[in-house]
Amino acid sequence: MSSVFSSSGTHVMGILNVTPDSFSDGGEHYTLQEAVDHAYRMVEDGATIIDIGGESTRPGSTRISSVEEQRRILPVLEKLRDIPAFLSVDTLNPDTARVAVEAGADIINDVSGMNLSEQMIDTVASLDVPYILTHARGTSETMNDCASYEDVVDEVFFELRSLRDRLLSGGVASKNIILDPGLGFAKVGMQDWQLCASMTRFQELGHPLLIAGSRKRFLGRLLEAEDRQRAECLGVEPRGRTVDERDAATAALSVIAALNGAWGVRVHDVRSSADALAVVQQVRAYSSEM
Repeated sequence: MSSVFSSSGTHVMGILNVTPDSFSDGGEHYTLQEAVDHAYRMVEDGATIIDIGGESTRPGSTRISSVEEQRRILPVLEKLRDIPAFLSVDTLNPDTARVAVEAGADIINDVSGMNLSEQMIDTVASLDVPYILTHARGTSETMNDCASYEDVVDEVFFELRSLRDRLLSGGVASKNIILDPGLGFAKVGMQDWQLCASMTRFQELGHPLLIAGSRKRFLGRLLEAEDRQRAECLGVEPRGRTVDERDAATAALSVIAALNGAWGVRVHDVRSSADALAVVQQVRAYSSEM
């Protein structure tokens, strides 16, 4: 398989949560066969990367041991060795990152953010694999209390840069670093939207960019406000929305990310984003011929 950096388009990273408590799909793919089947469905729908996570990092979630995390994800990795996609492991734990790569994972996706440990830096440097560096503050229990910024774009930019510099100083190859501004991680109110409007700013750091806003609460709040406004005009009660009714909005965000040069988008519903990105690719192809 070619390198994760060789694609000319935007990767679609399909989320595979092998957890009972993730905010959107916790418990849906918790058994081994359910997880494997879902991974293959996502590849059929257009995913080029499968991101396997065994621990929920939603706001308010409770940490689990790395032993339990590995119990959940390693059998899935074993079953997916031959899948025609890159495999990513979504983990905060250096020991899980190491054994997952040894089991076949191609990418480490770490949302430690400002809690990035020296042990993780050493692990990434020694494994020499692509590493997604995500901006975050606090923990799953405290992140909402840490969402205080004078200028969210500037502060996320400089905090990501400082984390990137720690990776480089620790021996991580620059070519292996992917940046994620961390939508939803210690971000509240309009902060996620400000980051979405400033995607190209983060490319100034010189690394590929991952956008991971799938089904997150900032999308939900926008859609709920739109629903309320329309319902008021009609004089009816708003119907309300389930979390998976945010997929069209997620696909729109995927298009914006692709148009702004993102390396990848991390999504729950692969088909809608993959279809949207196919349109982007087709328009670009014809635009280059004109």
